[in-house]
Amino acid sequence: MFLGEYRHTVDIKGRVFIPARFRAVENQRFFVNLGLDGGLSVFTEDGWTVYQERINELDMMKKDARAFKRLSFANAAEGICDKQGRINLPDHLIRKAKIEKEVMIVGVSDHFEIWDIERWDLYQREVSERYEELAENLAQ
Repeated sequence: MFLGEYRHTVDIKGRVFIPARFRAVENQRFFVNLGLDGGLSVFTEDGWTVYQERINELDMMKKDARAFKRLSFANAAEGICDKQGRINLPDHLIRKAKIEKEVMIVGVSDHFEIWDIERWDLYQREVSERYEELAENLAQ
């Protein structure tokens, strides 16, 4: 399970340190793709399998389902943690997530996300104000 927030930087080669508690073993494979709301979503191999299965269950007769599937997999990349605990983020994903240098790595239970620090701060401010309202709306 992925929990918490961790501030890190992306180096000139697009590598970012993954917190030790997010790495189960050395040489762990991760799958990175565009997340929703502005960050990148990062899955373990098992998590990626579940994600793929959910997308493959979408009705491909619907245009939105086809578009979402295309974008999800076209923008996905596989990475392996190096000995220093870093993964390499592809340039196209760094650009699409508008990552500059500093990032926040955010645990989201079954996966974690990598956000540009300023985008994360803005998102969190906007959503935090509605925390109780969100809980109430989801309880219905």
